[in-house]
Amino acid sequence: MMGGMASEETRTAQNPTAQNPIAQTPAADTRRTPPTRAWATRLVVVGIVLSALNLRPAITSLGALLEEVRDGLGMSGSVAGLLTSVPPLCFAVFGVTAPRLARRFGPAAVVCAGMTAITAGLLIRPYAGGTAGFLAASALTLMGIAVSNVLMPAIVKRWFPDRVGSMTGLYSMALALGTSVAAAVTVPLTDALGGSWQSGLAVWAALAAAAVLPWLPLVRERGTETAPDRAHAPVRAAQDRQPPLRITRSRTAWALAVFFGLQATAAYITMGWMAQIFRDSGVPAGTAGLLLAVTMVMGVPLAFVIPRVATRLPHQGPIVLLLGVCGLAGYAGLYFAPAAGAWAWAVLLGISNCAFPLALTMVGMRARTGPGVVQLSAFAQSTGYLISIPGPLLVGVLYQQSGGWGVPIALMAGLMLPQMAVGFLAGRDRIVEDEAAAR
Repeated sequence: MMGGMASEETRTAQNPTAQNPIAQTPAADTRRTPPTRAWATRLVVVGIVLSALNLRPAITSLGALLEEVRDGLGMSGSVAGLLTSVPPLCFAVFGVTAPRLARRFGPAAVVCAGMTAITAGLLIRPYAGGTAGFLAASALTLMGIAVSNVLMPAIVKRWFPDRVGSMTGLYSMALALGTSVAAAVTVPLTDALGGSWQSGLAVWAALAAAAVLPWLPLVRERGTETAPDRAHAPVRAAQDRQPPLRITRSRTAWALAVFFGLQATAAYITMGWMAQIFRDSGVPAGTAGLLLAVTMVMGVPLAFVIPRVATRLPHQGPIVLLLGVCGLAGYAGLYFAPAAGAWAWAVLLGISNCAFPLALTMVGMRARTGPGVVQLSAFAQSTGYLISIPGPLLVGVLYQQSGGWGVPIALMAGLMLPQMAVGFLAGRDRIVEDEAAAR
């Protein structure tokens, strides 16, 4: 009897689900049991970092070689402006599909497919032949980036609910690192590969292929909500069964969407045109690429620090204003002395571009539940990227029509003022679920 009791206690200790009905798994579903928390969490961290590294090289590598691509494909300035507008267009169109895809296939499967699309697009794009093929392959790449953009804040919220600031900072830091490295090394890498801009763009497919691997073991998971804490599964399942949030009833959601759109406008104008602004002012091509890299690399440390600071403040508006002032100073420098103070302007604009990780952090803070974060992220990013579409195109048209960069730079500075205003409103301590319910 004593031996039988001891054996039973041993079995219970080894299998705690035996006395926890919530955590039990039917025998028929054993094959679908999620991986252990520690193993899965480490894998998700690796996946987040590698995915974030791949969310901007497709854009900044093109910005560094834009003149060569224009010459190679016979683009006018207006068509090149259209090319720089393709990223926000694709992010708006494809990003809105991310919540539906995540519900059907699971976030891990969608991100894995997104990384695969990035890999394929980067391989095809340089050799597609002609502007139309180049744009189509770019759209494939940007489709993968779009769905991953939307789902990353939700994955962070679900897997790391008590570390939203630090994990958003890690994700944003990796994103900034990938952005800056691509800007810095694309030109010298192209030279090392024989001077072909096609090779200089295609080489980034290798990094995207590496980002596919961490998500493969998680593809069969129906959602990240089951893995981090099985004990909370009933609560999270109840949240997921709730009707979709009427996000358009929330003033904070709209403020966040407009803020996201204006900061995206500034970011994509910077990534698409800043290197060319410096080159036209007499800066060598290699140095111009390094200046763009400096702008992007400023986000590496700041993207880790800003979200952590933001989550500890009741109001993120002061951070928005500080970043906006840095942007205005940088644009003033580009207008009056683009070559003389090039490094200072690159640093100031890099600080200003850290509005992106701040916006991602506010997405995680302004919604209470995981599904709410997914909806808010999709709404803010899709609406925001729609708002940002005309910016890079308009810069290209103004540059061609005016014959210089004075008018485009004045436009960039003017857009910074409403960005600061709506960002201040989005930074208030509000919850979108409460605002939507109240209205």
